[in-house]
Amino acid sequence: MDLRRVVNVRLFVPCFEIFRPLILGIFCLLVVVATLLPSPVFGLEAPAVALTYDPFAPEGAPADANASAVALQTAQRATPALTDILSQAESGSVDAQALLGDMYSRGTGVARDDAEAVRWYRMAAARGHTGAQNNLGWMYDEGRGVPADTREAVRWYRMAAEQGHASAQNNLGVMYNRGLGVTEDASDAVRWYRMSAAQDYPAAQYNLAVMYERGRGVFADLAEAARWYRKAAEQGHAGAQNRLGILYDQGRGVPADGAEAVRWYRMAAEQDHVEAVYNLGILYSRGLGVEKDVPEAIRWFRRGADLGHLESQNSLGVLYSQGMGAPEDVAEALRWYRQAAVQGHASAQNNLGVMYDEGRGVEEDDGAAVQWYRLAADQGFPDAQYNMGVMYSRGLGVPESAWEASRWYLKAAVRGHAGAQYNLGLMYDTGRGVPKSVEEAIGWYRQASEQGHAGAQNNLGVFYDEGLGVPEDDAEAARLYQLAAEQGHTSAQYNLGIMYAQGMGVPMNAEEAVRWYRMVAMKGLAHAQYNVGVRYAQGKGAPMDFIEGYAWVNLAAGQGLESAIEYREVLAGRMTPRELEAAKKLTVELFGRLQRGR
Repeated sequence: MDLRRVVNVRLFVPCFEIFRPLILGIFCLLVVVATLLPSPVFGLEAPAVALTYDPFAPEGAPADANASAVALQTAQRATPALTDILSQAESGSVDAQALLGDMYSRGTGVARDDAEAVRWYRMAAARGHTGAQNNLGWMYDEGRGVPADTREAVRWYRMAAEQGHASAQNNLGVMYNRGLGVTEDASDAVRWYRMSAAQDYPAAQYNLAVMYERGRGVFADLAEAARWYRKAAEQGHAGAQNRLGILYDQGRGVPADGAEAVRWYRMAAEQDHVEAVYNLGILYSRGLGVEKDVPEAIRWFRRGADLGHLESQNSLGVLYSQGMGAPEDVAEALRWYRQAAVQGHASAQNNLGVMYDEGRGVEEDDGAAVQWYRLAADQGFPDAQYNMGVMYSRGLGVPESAWEASRWYLKAAVRGHAGAQYNLGLMYDTGRGVPKSVEEAIGWYRQASEQGHAGAQNNLGVFYDEGLGVPEDDAEAARLYQLAAEQGHTSAQYNLGIMYAQGMGVPMNAEEAVRWYRMVAMKGLAHAQYNVGVRYAQGKGAPMDFIEGYAWVNLAAGQGLESAIEYREVLAGRMTPRELEAAKKLTVELFGRLQRGR
């Protein structure tokens, strides 16, 4: 008789992988498996996560968008030209007055002086100069040269907007979108954006695209969003180029096209649009739309990092930590993690915690690890919340507290962290830190199982196998064991072997049973070694072979398995001295193979 199934009863802990929660990714590029040490969450996230969504700030300098090229060139000429401009302005030329406002606002040809800029803008604005009205509104909006006053900003924007000034129409749309100086009204925002966009004003085209993408003030329409992004992108608007790249990357509103995504990302990146720089790094690191080229990814991440982009800094830390495309350099990894972490980047804080936790590049320090984990966890970063649970569960850097561990696991679990869901299920299963509850255990195991967590799939399979809290269902148990077993989960592989051996939930298949038992036996599980040995000795699912059978049973007996010790004596009584000698020699060979495989 095969020995009965086993349940995985170890707390789940992730291994050190790059794309999770990449590491949700990235970076993530992140999956969690069972150990007892917290692992890093890397920041190589998908471009979809990296998108920039800040279309609401007025774009461009306060200079009048309609000012002539001649007038702007005049502002950049030598100082003697200032005398002429000043003379014209004092003589009542509104264009000269508006131009002086631009010069003082920008510090072009004169020392920058916001108060003086406001004075000249006000003169021109009072006489109906739309550019000056828009720019005066901008000065009130920003609080430059005057106290910040959004109502006054709206008043001046509206004067210019109602006369058809494109930049003012866009800026008035921004104010309605954000509820600054007016009651928030997305429909009015769209109305003003549309007027400006119709004049080919790229910032308004971009903002209108965002409204269509979000379904704000209009019905969501990704194709229409892509159309407006393209109009702005073709005029060189970096934000629109990045967003259009994301749409091609995801196949939203346009056919999925990695090469096209790369093309638009590159246009934006070459303008130092940090999100596009990062997204381009992601595509090179994964080989999406371009040939995989990690050194090129590092080049783009470094460019983003130098521009102050925290995701890029964290991603550099990941690549140097793992030696991907560059020699492993934990000092460099620490430098980039720390640079992003001190600026509040949650994934970098978590990754820095891992470095202290594992003593990589720094002296192992559980207290410092907890400090960084907590900073990230307090921002709602699920992987750090999970790691806090592990630290409390084991009493590392904090007093051991199963209740506190369950509290942190719950925070991560409700945010969809599969490892935390599994651990919380296990705590309800065993009554550790929480009241024992089969229903709660099943609920959390199920959530983790649906995300592909092998430990949860195995344990949920056991519940169906035994009819614990759910109707007994061998077919469902076998299905769950199979899912976990195919991920290499030892207990599930063993349990699946039993199902095939006994024809429970699957057709009886002795050969398949031996195949799964043997996988686990090679990992050193005594029960599986015993079952393999019995199968060889009896010729069930494997050729009858006392020598092979004895060797496997002997390995199990060497681990103290009582049934194996007894059966070894039975087999020895049926074997010749020569067979017994050969079996003991095979035992040594198998033991060596097991040791080398670990």
